[in-house]
Amino acid sequence: MLPFRIPIRDWISSMVDYLSTQFAVVFDSISDLVLFLVDNFKDGLLALHPLVLIVIIGLITYRMAGLTMAIVAVFGLFIVENIGLWIAFNETLALVLSAEVFVVVLGLPLGILAAGSDRFNGLIRPILDFMQTMPAFVYLIPAVMFFGLGLVPGVIATFVFAIPPLIRLTNLGIRQVPKELIEASDAFGATRTQKLLKVQMPVALPTVMAGVNQSIMLGLSMVVIAAMIGAGGLGADVLRGISRLQVGQGFEAGLAVVILAIILDRITAGFGQMKKPN
Repeated sequence: MLPFRIPIRDWISSMVDYLSTQFAVVFDSISDLVLFLVDNFKDGLLALHPLVLIVIIGLITYRMAGLTMAIVAVFGLFIVENIGLWIAFNETLALVLSAEVFVVVLGLPLGILAAGSDRFNGLIRPILDFMQTMPAFVYLIPAVMFFGLGLVPGVIATFVFAIPPLIRLTNLGIRQVPKELIEASDAFGATRTQKLLKVQMPVALPTVMAGVNQSIMLGLSMVVIAAMIGAGGLGADVLRGISRLQVGQGFEAGLAVVILAIILDRITAGFGQMKKPN
């Protein structure tokens, strides 16, 4: 045993205090951007009549996953509306979509960079390993430290928790592009950007979309946990049902989360495969 205690908590507290003071403007800007995205997604979804939005989602699901899945999606959405969770459902969807915007904007370039540089790949791999083995609840701590309680830390925690799969699978998909295609594009004098956009990304698209799919599923699981810090949505109903021992209320909210997860899963999976409707 060491004769002294390593002051990890003091180091972390000092670092958080320093960053919160020196980069307050940055954190405020991030908060404003997050609120802008969430509010616009939520207002746009709630501006539509529930029946109209159900039809739109049903048509998208039909295009991406076929008739059977579209019927399941429409039926599930009618259940959500019928049990009075439509607003919370759309709040959760807005939160997930906002977090996914950040995941794609940052995760896709990082995955491309990792695929093109073995050195960067070696650097980022242990970081991703650390992020994926960290318990989900731990992500709430830094989010609350820098952004307080409410919707913003919920989106930030969801973003950080959900980004590793997209980076990994983008990297993997590009690295698995057949060398013959790369050599053929080089022979035709394609630039690095042309090779990426016209050869590597189209071939790697199913793998990249699998990363998007996994990040959305992780985001949904984190959204429910983020209700503990005031993120709202269906997670708040689940948490309320647990805290008050109202099993029925918690089950209904959980069912709505499952319905949302199934719909998003099938749409993103279908987009990667460009599956034709039956």
